Amino acid sequence: MRRIKDDFQSRRKSRFRPLSTSNLNPIAKFKDWYNKEEESTLVRIPSACCLSTIGGDNYPNSRFVSLKEILDDRFVITGPMHSRKGQEMENSPKASHTFWWTKTERQVRIQGDCQFIGDDLADKYFKARSFESQLISKISHQGAEINNIDPLRAQFEKEKIESKNTQLERPAHWSGVYIIPKRMEFMEFKESRFHLRELFVRTKGTWTKRLLQP
Repeated sequence: MRRIKDDFQSRRKSRFRPLSTSNLNPIAKFKDWYNKEEESTLVRIPSACCLSTIGGDNYPNSRFVSLKEILDDRFVITGPMHSRKGQEMENSPKASHTFWWTKTERQVRIQGDCQFIGDDLADKYFKARSFESQLISKISHQGAEINNIDPLRAQFEKEKIESKNTQLERPAHWSGVYIIPKRMEFMEFKESRFHLRELFVRTKGTWTKRLLQP
């Protein structure tokens, strides 16, 4: 799979190497489903998924993020780690992310453990972002309360001019997380309402498959 850049200029080219779908290989199945959705959809970012984490108050928190890559069967997302999602994954290193693909009418739900990526990999992902995305990541404390956004806008414009034609350094707070899947559920929508649902569960490194009622 090639890395997914934030500008998605090469979206129409498959980001996943074609793989035969093994009956007990949910990662291969995911890649196959993703490729088929990407080939047929007009949606700009089929890599968008709903990431859910465990809050400090024990309530779940969800937001949409973008899948960057699959490395060694681990799903990679990136962003500011001083944000709520970053802090929640550090304090309770378990998460789920859900994909819904309209064109193929398929859903994938993934639950797993969180592990922070290394600095070298974080540098590569940050460098692949657009300049504006890099800059906002540098100056913004994502999700923090603010009384007036105008000073932040002014700072952005000021640093945009001052940093023109330079490569921005990755802020220490910006990194990424592996989500190491333990359960993956695939659902194909059927007009009959007998949706096909398959649940893959990994135990001691081995995947098993179960069918679920619709």
